[in-house]
Amino acid sequence: MARILLAEDDRLAAQLLKDLLEGERHSVDLVHDGAEALSMLSAYIYDMLILDIEMPEADGLSVLQQFRSKGGTNPVLIISGRGSAKDKSIGLDLGADDYLSKPYHTQELCARVRVLLRRNFQLTSDILELDDLILNTRSGMVSRGSEEIKLLPKEYLLLQFLMRNQNQLFSAQELLNRVWPSDSAATEVAVRSAIARIRQKIGDEEGCLQSIYGLGYRLGKKI
Repeated sequence: MARILLAEDDRLAAQLLKDLLEGERHSVDLVHDGAEALSMLSAYIYDMLILDIEMPEADGLSVLQQFRSKGGTNPVLIISGRGSAKDKSIGLDLGADDYLSKPYHTQELCARVRVLLRRNFQLTSDILELDDLILNTRSGMVSRGSEEIKLLPKEYLLLQFLMRNQNQLFSAQELLNRVWPSDSAATEVAVRSAIARIRQKIGDEEGCLQSIYGLGYRLGKKI
């Protein structure tokens, strides 16, 4: 499961691609112009970007260039009707990880997304730590000190996401989008309940898993 920003100005094609990726259990934010894409990038964290080149306001290459110039490292897939070797070279030189020409086969696009996400996640450590709280993403084991902690699947995914993004504040809706993307019936109550259960299970007496009234939740060393 990954959170993907999809920027495509062809609304029909964009919706079909969004449905396709959500069928692969990804969470997809869809925008139709470059300015909106840049706005979303300034507000949210994404595991991957899929950018069309020809968009109003700012084209896909401008979005890519600004994303990389601000330190963005996550994979970027360019999709475009421009399929010449020169166009591909420009996109890759600006920092795209892959370039797919239109029209494309949906199976090929999904395969390329899987490859890029797998490559990106392999660069991330299997061991996530906060003081003596340890989460091993390979084994699925969570422990604090010498004690193993048993978590429900959603609790585990929520804790994993927060440990990968320590000291960052997320609203309940953002956490719903990341951890419950395929469950349209889930509400902010589900987030609050999961946070409460995690606190109890990890023995969070120090208040590392913080609720900030009206804003959301963050995990990190208490300041």
